[in-house]
Amino acid sequence: MTIRISIFLILLLGLFTSLVFAANPVPQTPTGYWKTVDDVTGKPKSIIHIWKTDNNALMGKVIKLFAANDAEPTKLCTACKGEKHNKPIVGMVILSGLKSGEPFQWNKGQILDPENGKTYKCSLRVADNGKKLNVHGYIGIPVLGRSQTWERIDLMSDK
Repeated sequence: MTIRISIFLILLLGLFTSLVFAANPVPQTPTGYWKTVDDVTGKPKSIIHIWKTDNNALMGKVIKLFAANDAEPTKLCTACKGEKHNKPIVGMVILSGLKSGEPFQWNKGQILDPENGKTYKCSLRVADNGKKLNVHGYIGIPVLGRSQTWERIDLMSDK
């Protein structure tokens, strides 16, 4: 009887230890900081901060641009029209209006591409246990669009 109790306590202690020392789980939400990657070069392009508004919609803004080809990154949205024309890209809201849909998915939002100044419909899906964000921009229907995968970053280690 005491052997069974001892085995049970050892197993319980092992389970407790593994829970205490397990890696911090990655959130299953798009809120946080994301690194975008250039589709052509594969190099980091920007860092986007995504947050939830008071009405539970998601918004995202550019907080950093990386230099492309060792050149100074574009600082102004020269292709944008209206109030964003010639405004700094860093600090610019490029994601808006995304609402929670299916688990780990947000829909019916908009995304601005500062390179061409165009705004597209947008959906997001959290993937890879919260480490990746699949971002899909499209015109009209989702089939007419393109996707990118953004990587979650920790600003303390990846700036």
